[in-house]
Amino acid sequence: MAAVLPPPRPAVPRLRGYSSDRFVLPLPPGHRFPMQKYRLLREAIAARLPDVELHEAPAASDAELLRAHTAGYVRGVVEGSLPPAMQREIGFPWSPDMVERSRRSVGATVAAMRDALREGLAGNLAGGTHHAAAEAGGGFCVFNDLAVAARVFQAERAATGAPPPRIAVIDLDVHQGNGTAAILGADPAIYTLSMHGEKNFPFRKVPGRDEVDLPDGTGDAAYLDALDAALDRVWAWAPRPDLILYLAGADPYAGDRLGRLALSAQGLAERDRRVFAAALARRVPLAFCMGGGYGEVIEETVEIQLETWRLAAEHRARWPRPA
Repeated sequence: MAAVLPPPRPAVPRLRGYSSDRFVLPLPPGHRFPMQKYRLLREAIAARLPDVELHEAPAASDAELLRAHTAGYVRGVVEGSLPPAMQREIGFPWSPDMVERSRRSVGATVAAMRDALREGLAGNLAGGTHHAAAEAGGGFCVFNDLAVAARVFQAERAATGAPPPRIAVIDLDVHQGNGTAAILGADPAIYTLSMHGEKNFPFRKVPGRDEVDLPDGTGDAAYLDALDAALDRVWAWAPRPDLILYLAGADPYAGDRLGRLALSAQGLAERDRRVFAAALARRVPLAFCMGGGYGEVIEETVEIQLETWRLAAEHRARWPRPA
């Protein structure tokens, strides 16, 4: 009699990523925002990371945006009626394309959040718009994707009758997440951690739950020590949160024009590895976004972000699967 073999286990699902680079924001010549890095990152992932499944980002709806932003601000952005000073604070000229791209950048993080809750890990090739507050944007941030995703998750969990989920926002961009702190920092069910350059933008910080101010020139060893201590405080607050929202900024890199810190590409990879490994060890779903990256050499920024995606795919493959 022939041996009866067990059915094969399903193939490991690929890491899902959401891209919005088709929605290009028209900028004047010489503008310092590196719009092309999003296309370059998508192309690099498509060419070199077969374990990543790319999708076009959906657009966030008004209802989703209103979870974190005031009705007047959303209307002003959509209609192009913000006062000139508020538009200058954002840093982009208004256009319908600006509105569409901003919706897509938020929608990508919301979609990644929903995928992560089902599959463990998922990401947004853009996002990390942590300077946008409820009633205003700033620092190249129109709507706050992290805050919207957190509020959408809370609303969807509340609709099931479940208690409020515990959400950890781990913001490792070189700039403080002032908008995220303003929107979410007082929520007892959300832990906002921001680890950033003390003397960098924004120069007036908005305190969240956990603020780690780093001196100019901080390198790999000191940064990683500070990260380990900060993550220990997150797990002391909630050993197993219901969701992690991770902002993996490339701008702590030593070669970043706006960074002022001194991490190597290897140090940034180790940072990402520690965050992904901690989520995997605790079986906490994690949705991540890219945040800043303004390298003197744009290809270096793309390589740093590509490594974030490679590490995420590696950890996604190790996520427990149904038997």
